[in-house]
Amino acid sequence: MSAVTERQPAIDVSSREARGRLASMVTQLLEHWHLTAAEQAEILGLSPGSRSTLARYRGGEPLADNRDLLDRAGHLLGIHKSVRLLFPRDRDLAYRWMTQPNRRFGTRPVDLVIEHGFEGLLSVRRYLDFQRGQ
Repeated sequence: MSAVTERQPAIDVSSREARGRLASMVTQLLEHWHLTAAEQAEILGLSPGSRSTLARYRGGEPLADNRDLLDRAGHLLGIHKSVRLLFPRDRDLAYRWMTQPNRRFGTRPVDLVIEHGFEGLLSVRRYLDFQRGQ
């Protein structure tokens, strides 16, 4: 089988090391999006006052071995990938996209996620996947 068609092995998110790398990637992404600490917590499904948890994640502590949190992290990285593919020459726009008003949603994408939780996150991701497919 050629290298192009071979699938990469899935990352074992049950390992602390993998969840630590994931925590680093996600917290950096949320910082690039210029979200407040309360917005960051809510987007991750944490209580808005979970600043200490966010600080631990930023400091290298692995994400909790929690399916909801890990799924959210995966979708956030998927959203980032889609936005980067849609705007390959404008990194600033890619990082601002989540916090800019969007006519399709009638609000900022981040507000949709905060208001509707996991379903809002999925809506944003599906929308971007659809836009990439056009």
